[in-house]
Amino acid sequence: MSLNQILQRLADPAQNHQLLKIKRGVEKESLRTTNNGFISINPHPEALGSALTHPSITTDFSEALLEFITAPYKNISELLNELDDIHRFVHAQIGEELLWVNSMPCQIKADTDIPIANFGESNVGKMKHIYRIGLGHRYGRSMQTIAGIHYNFSVPDPIWHLIATFRKPGLSFKDIKTDGYFGLIRNFRRSAWLLNYLLGATPSVCGSFVDGKTHKLALLNDKKSFFSPYATSLRMGDLGYQSEAQASLNITYNDLQSYTRSLKAALRKSHPKYSVVGLKDDSGHLKQLNTNLLQIENEFYSEIRPKQPTKSGESPMQALLGRGVEYVEIRCLDLDPFTLLGIDSTTIRFLDTFLLSCLLSESPLSNEHEQCEIVHNKNLSVYQGRNPLLHLHYRGQSISLKEWGRKILTDLQPIASLLDSAHGGNAYESALAKMFTRLEQPALTPSARVIDEMNTHNESYIQFGIRWAKQHAENFKARGPDEALFAKQRDIAKASSIKQKKIELSDHLSFEQYLEQYYLQ
Repeated sequence: MSLNQILQRLADPAQNHQLLKIKRGVEKESLRTTNNGFISINPHPEALGSALTHPSITTDFSEALLEFITAPYKNISELLNELDDIHRFVHAQIGEELLWVNSMPCQIKADTDIPIANFGESNVGKMKHIYRIGLGHRYGRSMQTIAGIHYNFSVPDPIWHLIATFRKPGLSFKDIKTDGYFGLIRNFRRSAWLLNYLLGATPSVCGSFVDGKTHKLALLNDKKSFFSPYATSLRMGDLGYQSEAQASLNITYNDLQSYTRSLKAALRKSHPKYSVVGLKDDSGHLKQLNTNLLQIENEFYSEIRPKQPTKSGESPMQALLGRGVEYVEIRCLDLDPFTLLGIDSTTIRFLDTFLLSCLLSESPLSNEHEQCEIVHNKNLSVYQGRNPLLHLHYRGQSISLKEWGRKILTDLQPIASLLDSAHGGNAYESALAKMFTRLEQPALTPSARVIDEMNTHNESYIQFGIRWAKQHAENFKARGPDEALFAKQRDIAKASSIKQKKIELSDHLSFEQYLEQYYLQ
């Protein structure tokens, strides 16, 4: 498939409008904190409904770690409006608590102070809770309170039909889409380091987060904050969602079969460290779902995932194998503390451009050497991304980050132009231009701005976070939910609580039977 051929076809007015049907959705995590920057120990607010069944307001690892989920939208403004509505409603329900604006956690007195999310008494709710207990034993609870933005992206079927005309005949439509999304994933991983540089906003952490941990950070301003001078996204490095056990996994993205085969092996392989943790405590309560390398497939931490919506009782892997890939989930995005929602339209338009390029460009299969290069480049970009002398590895050669970044952004220009042709105006090219500016002027990146503000205000990491969290809270509370929005959210919350009770009443298996049946998939 030739990129130029595809671009020429998409430039045709008869096809160009299909770009208006690209869908994107956002899952945004935020910690609830006290007004002095400590993690909240209060349970999930009852007014927010059931964390198990609410379609747009749930919790992740902790009771304090809220997750807001939008529907998939073709229109960016509508997506951001829904996310804004959720924020306004939630702020009206959490009293004096704040929503933490940073991806790295707030102040935490002790790991055991972090309340693990509770999802009720149903089998599925118990499984979610015990899975999180296991995560706490395996990686520590504080690591599980790291927040981020997950960005879901898909293109419409007519674009896949267009792509199919350039593919070898004989593939089913499902396989064309699945292979195409895996091609996107490979290209994304090759250049995801650029997203760390351009969008990373975690160059610093609270001292409580690294207390007792081995790290290579320096003190900043006081004894309570640590940073790395050129860091971009510490969340994506060895202080974030990384683990020694998962480093041994050889997950490949060359096709669906090899990907799921790698995950299946990890789901079945016992891990010595987790065997030491044990399956149950002295009271007979489960400490984890199992002692395998992965309890469930979602435990595998990756910057991007192939996704297929699951049906009731279905595992993500079963959904993928049965119906192929429907969209991709980008998981390497930090919350942007300088934006009200943690993400804005500029970032969304850049991501759309970047991801569409990853999809339409040639994507050769990856090998072990390239896998090592990808990890190498990611780690360098996390700690040294804004270092003007930084070089990365590109096809066995050394190349400066700026030179490679310019090449990637330049290649995105025709894509941005096509998207602007479809939408009208120049918003996509403008978003790309802003990223060019960040590449040439590192001081304009979110990570550099965080350090600059902490220095300018002589703030600790926590003081910086509180200042921006209070500023955002004032904005949301000043625009509190009107009667219609409040009634809508109240009804959704009530319906979710009723749905949870129905699930609990409908269980007919013991939890042990339920778990056995789940793993038989």
